[in-house]
Amino acid sequence: MLVKQAKDAARQWVIEEASTAPGFCGAFYHGSTNWLADDAVLPATSDVDIKIVRAGSSPTDKLGKFIYRNVILDVSYVPSDQLQSPDLILGTYEMAGSVRAASIILDPSGQLSKLQTVVSRDYAKRAWVQRRCEHAGRKVLRYVRSLNEAEPFHDQVVAWLFATGVTTHVLLVAGLKNPTVRRRYVAVQELLADYGRLDFYETLLELLGCAGMTRARVEHHLAVLTDVFDLAKTVIKTPFFFASDISDVARPIAIDGSRELIERGYHREAMFWMVVTHSDCQKVLYHDTPVETQKRFRPAYRRMLGDLGIASFADLRQRTEQVRDFLPSVLEVAEAILAANPEVEG
Repeated sequence: MLVKQAKDAARQWVIEEASTAPGFCGAFYHGSTNWLADDAVLPATSDVDIKIVRAGSSPTDKLGKFIYRNVILDVSYVPSDQLQSPDLILGTYEMAGSVRAASIILDPSGQLSKLQTVVSRDYAKRAWVQRRCEHAGRKVLRYVRSLNEAEPFHDQVVAWLFATGVTTHVLLVAGLKNPTVRRRYVAVQELLADYGRLDFYETLLELLGCAGMTRARVEHHLAVLTDVFDLAKTVIKTPFFFASDISDVARPIAIDGSRELIERGYHREAMFWMVVTHSDCQKVLYHDTPVETQKRFRPAYRRMLGDLGIASFADLRQRTEQVRDFLPSVLEVAEAILAANPEVEG
């Protein structure tokens, strides 16, 4: 299916379903489809992200992933209060790339179009690119501070993972590239190769703990993950924000997408999202299965983490501190990319 065809299906869903809901203010495409040409083929391991703008200040729920007309849609909400100012969007790295693109699906008030005009005009200006890099850096530190020994171990792991993984976003933002989620390490490798800094890329993988991991070992972890995923998607009952990522609908992205990366030679890069997914599966088992089931699947999860050098909360604390201490180096490389980037204006 072409990207345009997938977007057309998404648009039809917004018209038929989302636009009739109370508080609907507009909708736009979000994420990687905004970085693809309309005549490109949408990978089978990708979805179409949609942001629904709703009146108010703090909608926290997420509709999540589902299939509509043979397209995987991933729908989340953004409060209209967060879209009042172009400056607010220009300084928010997750949002700016989507709003500056030709991404509007429906805009009954015309507010999104006004925002898009300004954001598109100023998106590549140096001051705003720097602001977004700093925003990504602050997000790293938020994850560092969120590590909490009182939480279940799988939630502790997620805090460390995203503190580590968002370092790639700091660099991608400086390169005016898509701060993608699952493929972030592939994307940042390509970026650093363009700027002659593959040495720094290896340091990023060392920070994650997978720099020396073999393909065979990653394939083993994927086989184990597949088994626990296929169980978790059948027993999940307790809601959480990313619950729809553990489902039949999401399987092509989480499992097949990881396999595709491995087959393309990106086995180390696949580890980030594999560990995120395994942590989410552990969360499902923790809430929705008997203790005996949890005990049966926990050792494989611990072995995966052990291969990354993680065995305890003390390890997670030490590794998040390493991320914190490493962040100035990341920002320094981001500044060098920004200075050399011909697309950055002024």
